[in-house]
Amino acid sequence: MDLWFYENELLADGWKLVCGVDEAGRGCLAGPVFAAAVILPPGLVIDGLDDSKKVPPKKREALYDVIVHEAVTYAVAWADEAEIDRMNILNATYLAMNRAIMKLSPRAEVALIDGNRAKGIDCIHRCIVGGDGKSASIAAASILAKVSRDRYMTALAEKYPEYAFDVHKGYGTARHCQAILTHGPSPVHRTTFLRKLGFGSDSAEQLSLFEEAAV
Repeated sequence: MDLWFYENELLADGWKLVCGVDEAGRGCLAGPVFAAAVILPPGLVIDGLDDSKKVPPKKREALYDVIVHEAVTYAVAWADEAEIDRMNILNATYLAMNRAIMKLSPRAEVALIDGNRAKGIDCIHRCIVGGDGKSASIAAASILAKVSRDRYMTALAEKYPEYAFDVHKGYGTARHCQAILTHGPSPVHRTTFLRKLGFGSDSAEQLSLFEEAAV
């Protein structure tokens, strides 16, 4: 797969500043949703660059350092759990993406967005399904968003050690679900997500619902 196929198409059409955009943490039960936007030098090859979900944690950290060093410009932004609860996760994801895009300097002329829809993005854009494994710029954004969010959740673990955010990063694992049942939700949990999982019903039913969501 040529990771520069989509960028090269846009560059050939006369666009000069093409950014890739991706998010991390959209499906978590706690913490913000993060987004990153990255403009890479045309044709840059970064060894091992891929969808962040396919890259081991240590390799992601190493790639993070290479990306921030080599990028023309990059930015990371987020929408917090209160914003997620207020406007829903899809709109909060767009908010985080827009914040990242707006922070770029120089500004991007067009954005490549991972996914199949992006009506909430406030710039010229193109959606690419599975883009984090098909576009160098989106893959780079995927790495920056994932590493940045993982670091944030690891820091939160020091404030809320009973939830082990450093282990599961806020995703609905069995351990995380059990911690919510034992200690109740923390201020950084997404209350709308917990409500959809039946939080507030009896403990056995809650655990069953949480475990189903964690699969």
